[in-house]
Amino acid sequence: MAHTLEISPDFTIEDIHRIREYNYEATKHMTVAEKLHYYNTPRTDAEEQIERLRVKRKNVDLTNV
Repeated sequence: MAHTLEISPDFTIEDIHRIREYNYEATKHMTVAEKLHYYNTPRTDAEEQIERLRVKRKNVDLTNV
């Protein structure tokens, strides 16, 4: 897929809709076997984005102490 999915730091309902649409577009022409491989393969880009959000949130929490 050509574009990267960006999730907001607040993780809103709109983010859930974007994720569902992104996954639909990525998998709509896949076979069942391809979908199983897609969903069962770890996605390092998502893991990195989640970690960046955690660090950002932790830094924000520390500055508000």
